[in-house]
Amino acid sequence: MTTQKNARHEATKAPEEAIGSTISKIDFFFEKNAKALVAVLVMIVVAVGGYFSYKYLYAQPRSQKAADMIYVAEQQFAIDSFALALNGDGNNAGFLQVIDKYGSTPQGNVARHYAGVCYLRMGDLDNAMRYLSAYEHSGGIPARMITSQNYGLQGDVLSQRGEYAAAAAKYREAVDASDNSLTTPYYLRKLGLMYTLTSQRDEAVAAYERIQREYPSSMEARDIDKYIGEAQQQ
Repeated sequence: MTTQKNARHEATKAPEEAIGSTISKIDFFFEKNAKALVAVLVMIVVAVGGYFSYKYLYAQPRSQKAADMIYVAEQQFAIDSFALALNGDGNNAGFLQVIDKYGSTPQGNVARHYAGVCYLRMGDLDNAMRYLSAYEHSGGIPARMITSQNYGLQGDVLSQRGEYAAAAAKYREAVDASDNSLTTPYYLRKLGLMYTLTSQRDEAVAAYERIQREYPSSMEARDIDKYIGEAQQQ
Protein backbone atom coordinates (compact mmCIF):
# COMPACT_ATOMS: atom_id res chain seq x y z
CA MET A 1 0.00 0.00 0.00
CA THR A 2 2.77 2.37 0.94
CA THR A 3 4.53 1.59 -2.33
CA GLN A 4 1.41 2.51 -4.32
CA LYS A 5 1.06 5.83 -2.45
CA ASN A 6 4.70 6.63 -3.18
CA ALA A 7 4.18 5.83 -6.83
CA ARG A 8 1.12 8.11 -7.04
CA HIS A 9 3.07 10.82 -5.25
CA GLU A 10 5.94 10.57 -7.72
CA ALA A 11 3.51 10.71 -10.65
CA THR A 12 1.93 13.93 -9.39
CA LYS A 13 5.20 15.76 -8.83
CA ALA A 14 5.72 18.92 -10.84
CA PRO A 15 7.85 18.40 -13.95
CA GLU A 16 10.58 20.60 -12.46
CA GLU A 17 10.73 18.41 -9.35
CA ALA A 18 10.90 15.20 -11.43
CA ILE A 19 13.70 16.61 -13.59
CA GLY A 20 15.54 17.84 -10.51
CA SER A 21 15.25 14.42 -8.89
CA THR A 22 16.62 12.71 -12.01
CA ILE A 23 19.57 15.11 -12.24
CA SER A 24 20.35 14.55 -8.57
CA LYS A 25 20.45 10.79 -9.13
CA ILE A 26 22.75 11.24 -12.16
CA ASP A 27 25.04 13.57 -10.20
CA PHE A 28 25.19 11.05 -7.38
CA PHE A 29 26.05 8.24 -9.80
CA PHE A 30 28.93 10.17 -11.36
CA GLU A 31 30.13 11.33 -7.97
CA LYS A 32 30.11 7.80 -6.63
CA ASN A 33 31.73 6.25 -9.71
CA ALA A 34 33.96 9.11 -10.84
CA LYS A 35 37.27 7.27 -10.51
CA ALA A 36 36.02 4.18 -12.34
CA LEU A 37 34.48 6.24 -15.16
CA VAL A 38 37.64 8.29 -15.63
CA ALA A 39 39.68 5.09 -15.74
CA VAL A 40 37.40 3.58 -18.39
CA LEU A 41 37.51 6.79 -20.44
CA VAL A 42 41.29 6.83 -20.32
CA MET A 43 41.38 3.19 -21.43
CA ILE A 44 39.08 3.98 -24.39
CA VAL A 45 41.19 6.98 -25.43
CA VAL A 46 44.40 4.97 -25.16
CA ALA A 47 42.89 2.05 -27.07
CA VAL A 48 41.54 4.22 -29.90
CA GLY A 49 44.73 6.22 -30.06
CA GLY A 50 46.78 3.07 -30.00
CA TYR A 51 44.70 1.52 -32.80
CA PHE A 52 45.12 4.50 -35.12
CA SER A 53 48.79 4.85 -34.23
CA TYR A 54 49.33 1.17 -34.96
CA LYS A 55 47.34 1.30 -38.19
CA TYR A 56 48.75 4.49 -39.72
CA LEU A 57 52.20 4.75 -38.17
CA TYR A 58 53.15 1.06 -38.04
CA ALA A 59 50.89 -1.38 -39.91
CA GLN A 60 50.33 0.53 -43.15
CA PRO A 61 53.99 1.50 -43.70
CA ARG A 62 55.06 -2.10 -43.03
CA SER A 63 52.42 -3.39 -45.40
CA GLN A 64 53.63 -1.05 -48.14
CA LYS A 65 57.25 -2.09 -47.61
CA ALA A 66 56.20 -5.74 -47.74
CA ALA A 67 54.30 -5.11 -50.99
CA ASP A 68 57.38 -3.51 -52.52
CA MET A 69 59.55 -6.35 -51.29
CA ILE A 70 57.37 -9.17 -52.59
CA TYR A 71 56.87 -7.72 -56.08
CA VAL A 72 59.92 -9.25 -57.80
CA ALA A 73 59.37 -12.61 -56.11
CA GLU A 74 55.85 -12.67 -57.57
CA GLN A 75 57.26 -11.95 -61.02
CA GLN A 76 59.69 -14.86 -60.67
CA PHE A 77 56.84 -17.08 -59.51
CA ALA A 78 54.77 -16.11 -62.55
CA ILE A 79 57.46 -17.46 -64.90
CA ASP A 80 57.96 -20.65 -62.86
CA SER A 81 61.35 -19.61 -61.47
CA PHE A 82 60.48 -21.16 -58.14
CA ALA A 83 63.94 -21.24 -56.59
CA LEU A 84 64.49 -17.54 -57.32
CA ALA A 85 60.98 -16.69 -56.18
CA LEU A 86 61.64 -18.53 -52.94
CA ASN A 87 65.17 -17.39 -52.11
CA GLY A 88 65.67 -14.20 -54.11
CA ASP A 89 68.46 -13.46 -56.56
CA GLY A 90 70.90 -11.58 -54.36
CA ASN A 91 69.51 -8.20 -55.34
CA ASN A 92 65.83 -8.80 -54.81
CA ALA A 93 64.15 -10.62 -51.94
CA GLY A 94 62.35 -13.92 -52.20
CA PHE A 95 59.27 -15.10 -50.37
CA LEU A 96 61.31 -16.44 -47.47
CA GLN A 97 62.85 -13.01 -46.82
CA VAL A 98 59.40 -11.39 -46.95
CA ILE A 99 58.12 -13.91 -44.41
CA ASP A 100 61.11 -13.36 -42.15
CA LYS A 101 60.87 -9.58 -42.16
CA TYR A 102 57.17 -8.88 -42.69
CA GLY A 103 55.47 -12.12 -41.74
CA SER A 104 52.78 -10.32 -39.73
CA THR A 105 51.53 -8.32 -42.74
CA PRO A 106 48.97 -9.54 -45.30
CA GLN A 107 51.77 -9.76 -47.86
CA GLY A 108 53.84 -11.86 -45.48
CA ASN A 109 50.87 -14.17 -45.03
CA VAL A 110 50.42 -14.58 -48.80
CA ALA A 111 54.17 -15.18 -49.07
CA ARG A 112 53.74 -18.28 -46.89
CA HIS A 113 51.23 -19.64 -49.40
CA TYR A 114 53.55 -18.80 -52.30
CA ALA A 115 56.48 -20.45 -50.51
CA GLY A 116 54.46 -23.62 -49.99
CA VAL A 117 53.63 -23.74 -53.71
CA CYS A 118 57.30 -23.21 -54.62
CA TYR A 119 58.44 -26.03 -52.37
CA LEU A 120 55.72 -28.30 -53.76
CA ARG A 121 56.77 -27.58 -57.33
CA MET A 122 60.38 -28.23 -56.34
CA GLY A 123 59.47 -31.61 -54.81
CA ASP A 124 60.10 -30.70 -51.15
CA LEU A 125 56.89 -32.04 -49.63
CA ASP A 126 57.83 -31.42 -46.00
CA ASN A 127 58.51 -27.71 -46.47
CA ALA A 128 55.56 -27.43 -48.81
CA MET A 129 53.22 -28.62 -46.06
CA ARG A 130 55.01 -26.50 -43.46
CA TYR A 131 54.41 -23.25 -45.30
CA LEU A 132 51.00 -24.09 -46.77
CA SER A 133 49.63 -24.98 -43.34
CA ALA A 134 51.13 -21.76 -41.87
CA TYR A 135 49.01 -19.62 -44.19
CA GLU A 136 46.25 -17.84 -42.23
CA HIS A 137 42.90 -17.98 -44.02
CA SER A 138 40.88 -14.78 -44.35
CA GLY A 139 37.57 -13.58 -45.77
CA GLY A 140 36.57 -11.96 -49.05
CA ILE A 141 36.03 -13.63 -52.42
CA PRO A 142 39.68 -13.52 -53.66
CA ALA A 143 40.96 -14.67 -50.28
CA ARG A 144 38.47 -17.55 -50.21
CA MET A 145 39.75 -18.74 -53.57
CA ILE A 146 43.31 -18.68 -52.22
CA THR A 147 42.06 -20.58 -49.18
CA SER A 148 40.48 -23.17 -51.46
CA GLN A 149 43.72 -23.56 -53.39
CA ASN A 150 45.69 -23.69 -50.15
CA TYR A 151 43.64 -26.59 -48.78
CA GLY A 152 43.76 -28.28 -52.17
CA LEU A 153 47.54 -28.04 -52.36
CA GLN A 154 47.80 -29.54 -48.89
CA GLY A 155 45.66 -32.35 -50.27
CA ASP A 156 48.13 -32.72 -53.14
CA VAL A 157 51.02 -33.08 -50.68
CA LEU A 158 49.14 -35.73 -48.71
CA SER A 159 48.08 -37.63 -51.83
CA GLN A 160 51.69 -37.71 -53.05
CA ARG A 161 52.61 -39.21 -49.70
CA GLY A 162 49.96 -41.88 -50.20
CA GLU A 163 47.83 -40.53 -47.32
CA TYR A 164 44.62 -40.71 -49.30
CA ALA A 165 42.11 -40.38 -46.45
CA ALA A 166 43.87 -37.29 -45.11
CA ALA A 167 44.08 -35.90 -48.64
CA ALA A 168 40.34 -36.40 -49.06
CA ALA A 169 39.72 -34.36 -45.91
CA LYS A 170 41.77 -31.48 -47.32
CA TYR A 171 40.01 -31.65 -50.68
CA ARG A 172 36.68 -31.46 -48.85
CA GLU A 173 37.90 -28.32 -47.12
CA ALA A 174 38.99 -26.93 -50.48
CA VAL A 175 35.52 -27.57 -51.91
CA ASP A 176 33.78 -25.99 -48.91
CA ALA A 177 36.07 -22.94 -48.79
CA SER A 178 34.80 -21.32 -51.99
CA ASP A 179 31.87 -22.10 -54.26
CA ASN A 180 32.96 -21.13 -57.77
CA SER A 181 33.25 -22.68 -61.22
CA LEU A 182 37.06 -22.90 -61.15
CA THR A 183 38.32 -24.43 -57.92
CA THR A 184 35.16 -26.23 -56.77
CA PRO A 185 34.79 -28.74 -59.66
CA TYR A 186 38.56 -29.14 -59.81
CA TYR A 187 38.79 -30.25 -56.19
CA LEU A 188 35.57 -32.23 -56.38
CA ARG A 189 37.20 -34.40 -59.02
CA LYS A 190 40.29 -34.86 -56.85
CA LEU A 191 38.03 -35.65 -53.91
CA GLY A 192 36.25 -38.29 -55.99
CA LEU A 193 39.58 -39.82 -56.91
CA MET A 194 40.63 -40.06 -53.25
CA TYR A 195 37.30 -41.69 -52.40
CA THR A 196 37.86 -44.18 -55.21
CA LEU A 197 41.34 -45.00 -53.90
CA THR A 198 39.94 -45.59 -50.41
CA SER A 199 37.08 -47.77 -51.74
CA GLN A 200 34.37 -45.26 -50.84
CA ARG A 201 32.34 -45.84 -53.98
CA ASP A 202 29.17 -43.98 -53.03
CA GLU A 203 31.07 -40.90 -51.87
CA ALA A 204 33.13 -40.88 -55.07
CA VAL A 205 30.02 -41.11 -57.25
CA ALA A 206 28.37 -38.31 -55.24
CA ALA A 207 31.39 -36.01 -55.76
CA TYR A 208 31.43 -36.68 -59.51
CA GLU A 209 27.67 -36.29 -59.85
CA ARG A 210 27.85 -32.92 -58.11
CA ILE A 211 30.23 -31.77 -60.85
CA GLN A 212 27.81 -33.06 -63.46
CA ARG A 213 24.84 -31.39 -61.80
CA GLU A 214 26.21 -28.07 -60.55
CA TYR A 215 29.13 -27.34 -62.88
CA PRO A 216 28.12 -28.79 -66.29
CA SER A 217 30.17 -26.16 -68.17
CA SER A 218 33.41 -26.84 -66.32
CA MET A 219 36.35 -28.66 -67.88
CA GLU A 220 35.98 -31.39 -65.26
CA ALA A 221 32.44 -32.11 -66.46
CA ARG A 222 33.55 -33.02 -69.99
CA ASP A 223 34.56 -36.59 -69.19
CA ILE A 224 32.77 -36.95 -65.87
CA ASP A 225 30.68 -39.89 -67.12
CA LYS A 226 33.87 -41.91 -67.39
CA TYR A 227 34.81 -41.12 -63.78
CA ILE A 228 31.33 -41.97 -62.56
CA GLY A 229 31.46 -45.31 -64.40
CA GLU A 230 34.88 -46.16 -62.97
CA ALA A 231 33.73 -45.31 -59.44
CA GLN A 232 30.57 -47.43 -59.78
CA GLN A 233 32.65 -50.45 -60.79
CA GLN A 234 34.75 -50.36 -57.65
